[in-house]
Amino acid sequence: MCTAITYKTSDHYFGRNLDLERSYFENVVVTPRKFKFDFRNISSFVSHYAMIGMATVQGCYPLYYEATNEKGLSIAALNFPGNADYKPYTEGKENVAPFEFIPYILGRSADISEAREMLYSLNLTDENFSDELPNSPLHWIISDRERSLTVESVAEGLKIYENPIGVLTNNPTFDFHMMNLNNYMSLHEGAAENKLCGEIDFNIYSLGLGALGLPGDFSSASRFIKATFVKMKSRCEEKERESVGQFFHILDSVAMPKGCVLAASGEYEYTRYSCCCNTDKGIYYYKTYKNNSITSVDMFASDLEGKELYVYELN
Repeated sequence: MCTAITYKTSDHYFGRNLDLERSYFENVVVTPRKFKFDFRNISSFVSHYAMIGMATVQGCYPLYYEATNEKGLSIAALNFPGNADYKPYTEGKENVAPFEFIPYILGRSADISEAREMLYSLNLTDENFSDELPNSPLHWIISDRERSLTVESVAEGLKIYENPIGVLTNNPTFDFHMMNLNNYMSLHEGAAENKLCGEIDFNIYSLGLGALGLPGDFSSASRFIKATFVKMKSRCEEKERESVGQFFHILDSVAMPKGCVLAASGEYEYTRYSCCCNTDKGIYYYKTYKNNSITSVDMFASDLEGKELYVYELN
């Protein structure tokens, strides 16, 4: 369960809530340009764009949850159980495992147009990182400053959707979320409007009645609607402090407090961390469930010509 959004003031921002029942020892990780990415079925990337994001590092390999590269292109992976369908190795395709998808795209694409070209030849293969870390069922949002895509590998094949909202949650498939959005097109930030009966003088007893019916539960369909509404109606100054603060307020509107969502495992899912990357400046901001203070890591403060990962433990 997760929510990812994009947001633009004078700069462009990309980030997400990660909602899980347990930690996988994630840290902020900067991958420099000369770090060697070995892939299972395609040639290694010896040189590529640098990137920053949250990842679990296993065997010196960064398993990114989301990341932004030095050109400002960003990707987030979100849980997609029951719908994600990975394929066998296919001749004539770029066969990439799901855990390789983020570095594969961010390593060689500077914007959405270049990413989309790479997607046309892509086959997401059903290969585990290891016996201890099997594949997660995922779908992805890819964004640059101007556009977003949603990518889903389903039974019918690889689906690539234009995402004009710049929001992604979890199940069902993205086309459902866009259709469901039609049911909420009348929501607005103003006072309630009497469309029911003009002969009755209704009492507008509260501010916010224009958004009456906005979902407030933690289901992925409801979070998609609420995140879209809050993002689209959001207003703030264009300075960095105000923009970053507003981004986290948007994510807070769909965050999960511990105790409200019980997983099948018997554990509670909650928002373990929220992040916001200024994709124009390469600055990654985050806060955790236990620490609401916002911490930043500047990708360009690292030696991006290096060959080793930079790992920053969470505060």
